[in-house]
Amino acid sequence: MNLKTNPELLPLIEWWEKDGKSTVIYLLVAAIAVGGWYGWKNHKAAVKDAASNALVNAYTTEEIEEAVAKFSGSDSAGALKIRLAKSYYDSARYEEALAQYEALAGNAPDGFADIPVVGKAQCLEALGKFDEAAKAFDAFAEANPKSYLALTAQLGAVRAYVQAGDKTKALARIDALKAANKDDELATARIEATETLVKRFEPAAAK
Repeated sequence: MNLKTNPELLPLIEWWEKDGKSTVIYLLVAAIAVGGWYGWKNHKAAVKDAASNALVNAYTTEEIEEAVAKFSGSDSAGALKIRLAKSYYDSARYEEALAQYEALAGNAPDGFADIPVVGKAQCLEALGKFDEAAKAFDAFAEANPKSYLALTAQLGAVRAYVQAGDKTKALARIDALKAANKDDELATARIEATETLVKRFEPAAAK
């Protein structure tokens, strides 16, 4: 049957020839766009899940390096880089850890901004740059007295003092910290442990 000879279909034929083709094309484009948006959204969700999984399950330095490279644009990238810096530090790769922490300064994830600053000071200490480390620890503690890493920085400064040869200053800071934290059992335990190390510390004999 010739469709154009059927009177009942004439209105539909006229609509098709006038607006139908363009409407269908528009709907197809819209469908592609919506499908693309959902595909992009699902892809982003999949990447986010994979990055989060890597953040939890990457253990070796090599695994963390691979995760950092693979998910550099994800929401977990900053946290992965912090883990990589810590892994370098734990492996005594202090220069690499320092570089990571310096790169993270000002770019750390929300809630983690303090970690690269204190991490950098710890790397300076590990590299034997005790005066620089003490200044970095002190600067952080003075600027962030309420930070969860404030005591860590203060004790880091104590270690840097004694390793730089100023045991008197280190012990004076210990006494001040004990007085300021006398009602905090956990803090007191940490301070006393550091005090024991300071009192036992003997500088390496000059060669």
